[in-house]
Amino acid sequence: MLWRALWWWRRWVAVAGAVAWLLAAAVRPAGAAWCIARSGAAERTVQAALDYACGPAGGADCAPIQASGLCYLPNTLAAHASYAFNSVFQRARAAPGACDFAGTATITLTDPSQ
Repeated sequence: MLWRALWWWRRWVAVAGAVAWLLAAAVRPAGAAWCIARSGAAERTVQAALDYACGPAGGADCAPIQASGLCYLPNTLAAHASYAFNSVFQRARAAPGACDFAGTATITLTDPSQ
């Protein structure tokens, strides 16, 4: 009787471990990918994409990249666009289609703040 209980216990632990591994592989944390401005993109197009991202349609939280904001520096178009693009991307739960911005953005797996 004890051997049967142990057999079921081992089987349950193996199944639970497999399920946990599959869930961990399938559910990627939102912070594992970032949407940043693509290097080499035309400034005019990046500026238009930044304006869109910070506008009502884009929905990015752009207060931190305003002159008095904590993320204002470096004061470059690429840095501000990357911040806004990533804000939209993370709000969309890192959906791949949420990081395009007329071809001016790309997804990176390297934390751009490092």
